[in-house]
Amino acid sequence: MKSRKLGNLEVSAIGLGCMGMSANYGPAGNRGEMIALLRAAVDRGITFFDTAEIYGPFDNEELVGEGLASVRHRIVIATKFGFAIDPATHQRLGLNSRPEHIREAVEGSLKRLRTDHIDLLYQHRVDPGVPIEDMAGTVRDLIAAGKVRHFGLSEAGAQTIQRAHAVQPVTAVQNEYSLGARDPEAEVLPACEALGIGFVPWSPLGQGFLTGKVDPNQSFAPSDVRSWFPRFTPEAMNANQALVDLVKDVARAKRASPAQIALAWLLAQKPSIVPIPGTRKQNRLEENMAADEVMLTAAELRGLSDAAAKIELHGARGTGREQYG
Repeated sequence: MKSRKLGNLEVSAIGLGCMGMSANYGPAGNRGEMIALLRAAVDRGITFFDTAEIYGPFDNEELVGEGLASVRHRIVIATKFGFAIDPATHQRLGLNSRPEHIREAVEGSLKRLRTDHIDLLYQHRVDPGVPIEDMAGTVRDLIAAGKVRHFGLSEAGAQTIQRAHAVQPVTAVQNEYSLGARDPEAEVLPACEALGIGFVPWSPLGQGFLTGKVDPNQSFAPSDVRSWFPRFTPEAMNANQALVDLVKDVARAKRASPAQIALAWLLAQKPSIVPIPGTRKQNRLEENMAADEVMLTAAELRGLSDAAAKIELHGARGTGREQYG
């Protein structure tokens, strides 16, 4: 697989989002199968793996740590802090980016990931109760101590990115971005480009909707976050099917899958963009990786972008409460 740079951090052009192996899309996958999938990803050229302490919580970091321990020197692991988690119940208790909590969270992540350093550490969500400069300064200290290599932000707005970058250079910003969630284009992507910051789209396939494999009339188990996401009500999915149909049309013309077109479109936006689609299946892993070989012409890109922009999407993106901090 080709490589790209997030700031000065070199990674595979497409990474692997690991969250869904352990959480949020129904019961956790079979551990042995998920470890085999992680190792298959490395064998096929993926070097960039994304996790977070809140996924599970903790379970996903443990899975990634176990699955990638033997190839740790060949890969880049990104994880995230930023939530208060009850140690007894594992319930999420809100945001927490206080310096002492960041240091505690990093120690836990290092242990679960079976490593002595975190390659890329993101603040998972901006904490309005902690000045962004204090948070960035804490990560700067962790970098100086050798426990962290690179600093990132998630769901951050342009001004927050600029303020954090002034304290500790930001390597990557991870915000939701896809053909169905184009919020970063207005301010965040230009800010990243101006500062030399890479961009990592989460949910590059719109929680699976852009693959064309989701039945717009289906329902989801309570353990699947889509059961309460606004864009996954039957009404919203049926209304938004026009976007899926558009992607399918381009896919047929290019002899590719809808997922490959959605990823190829992202890759073509900027050379500093590295999407991280997730999966539990090796055939989907290979399908997603092959998006790196799908070339859209300038006219095809313009046509797809313009046509998608004309489709009025129903339901707020993500949880429905997503907003840049």
